[in-house]
Amino acid sequence: MDRLSNYAALSAEVLPEFFQVEAFAKLNSAIGKVIEAQEDMPIAGVVTLYSSLLTFTLHVHPDHLDYVDQILGACVQKLSGKGKLKDNKARKQIVALLSAPLEKYKDIDTVLKLSNYPSLMEHLDDATSKEMANVLVQNILKNKTSISTAEKVEALFELMKALIQDLDEDLIQMLHNDDPEEMLKIICAVKKHILTGGPKRLPFTIPPLIFNSLKFVRRLHSHDDNAPEDEASAMPKNFFQILNQIIEALSIVPVPDLALKLYLECAEAANDSDLEPVAYEFFTQAYILYEEEISDSKAQVTALHLIIGTLQRMHIFGVENRDTLTHKATGYSAKLLKKPDQCRAVYACSHLFWVDDQNNIQDGERVLLCLKRALRIANAAQQMSNATRGSSGSVLLFIEILNKYLYFFEKGVSQINVASIQSLIELITTEMQSENTLADPAADAFFASTLRYIQFQKDKGGAVGEKYDPINS
Repeated sequence: MDRLSNYAALSAEVLPEFFQVEAFAKLNSAIGKVIEAQEDMPIAGVVTLYSSLLTFTLHVHPDHLDYVDQILGACVQKLSGKGKLKDNKARKQIVALLSAPLEKYKDIDTVLKLSNYPSLMEHLDDATSKEMANVLVQNILKNKTSISTAEKVEALFELMKALIQDLDEDLIQMLHNDDPEEMLKIICAVKKHILTGGPKRLPFTIPPLIFNSLKFVRRLHSHDDNAPEDEASAMPKNFFQILNQIIEALSIVPVPDLALKLYLECAEAANDSDLEPVAYEFFTQAYILYEEEISDSKAQVTALHLIIGTLQRMHIFGVENRDTLTHKATGYSAKLLKKPDQCRAVYACSHLFWVDDQNNIQDGERVLLCLKRALRIANAAQQMSNATRGSSGSVLLFIEILNKYLYFFEKGVSQINVASIQSLIELITTEMQSENTLADPAADAFFASTLRYIQFQKDKGGAVGEKYDPINS
């Protein structure tokens, strides 16, 4: 039969000969009789025969998908009651049989129309199922096939259930439809399948789904600028409700640091979609996780800086909501375990009170308050080091705070003046010259670089030079 397949592949001119003699029907019948006559034929032999017939059919009758499905169905029938195949050769033959339509049509959509395809995959063991699922994924990515309906997603995930753990962003991006309602159905279908993958798999499968969904929501918002307000916000809200449910599923793992990050990503997307209540709710969920689930000190530091950074980029909040969230963030900063972590978080909070492109978030008094508080914490850290180690420790925190002073000085925050900067420079210089201060080459280099920057700004001349000129560095 392989010779017939090769002959058919040589030229399209020979195909009418096969049509005329009804080659498929005769070969299919002959194979059935051979298998019936040899009751003890190994499974590998049965599958090999059908694999050869499939190769022939794909050459001669590529447009007859029913023939392809008929071959798969005949193979399924012969394997009925056999369960998972233990014969390695037979498993390899089934993989070849299942791979042939993919290689021919280069389109997973076509394969999903084969009703017997999933039934044949059921006879593969877990390892081989995963191998076959990977073949499916690679075919989708290689041919950039878009899976555009929830029904197709359901069928695909049923085939790929062995590979749910390794579901990645590249594949998720291929599950797409420009219609919001259908896209929402697709997300729900993916959600259903990944939640059945077991808790250990969720940290791998949920993030790509969240990020791809948020990308769609942002695109949806940009296209709905001219739509009535109620219509423009209704569909994104539906997406955010589903995404909230998906993130909540991570609680069974649990991975609170990942869930917090995803809540903040959703909050920022809600901000971009002008949905203040939704953004506030996501922030609330992130804060609850921070307070109740994240206890490791290093994880708290990372989470808090994520919170501060995200909150800084938010423009949708009114005064009351922003004040509530900002107050919480600054409160968390002062409660971190280590003084240096406290100091850095507190001075990071200063950025929450001064945002360049938002005139309603330019509060110089509170910026100064944060920086002064950071200085007090840095000083306390020095005193603690002196009490426990007999030395004052590094002045690195003071230099970092000095750089924050310079940043806001350049931004035109009137409360940050030359006198405060000069005072801080003198404090750092005095501390570095003290015998009790530990030598720190990194701090020395950082301070020297900061002073060079001040001199560089002076040398610029003009308004910038005049601004920096009174500072003695």
